[in-house]
Amino acid sequence: MKPTRDDGHAIVDVLDVLLREGAMVQADVLITVADIPLVGINLRAAVAGMTTMREYGFFENWDLETRRMGKERRASGHGRPDPEIPGSDE
Repeated sequence: MKPTRDDGHAIVDVLDVLLREGAMVQADVLITVADIPLVGINLRAAVAGMTTMREYGFFENWDLETRRMGKERRASGHGRPDPEIPGSDE
């Protein structure tokens, strides 16, 4: 059987699903030398779009705090203009 490639799928589709649905990755790594364990590492990562992360309760406080600080900066005249309000940089 020869491998086939469907032109309808692309990395964009993978990224879309990853950001929309999210993924959890967990890994345990044990580094040994001469059968003597030296370092143990427990890794956990969550990859998703901010909307998905907030739905699951991740980064909610960080997101709210970041948005509050951005509004304060724009109100004080510092920082980037609000992209949702045309002409807000005046």
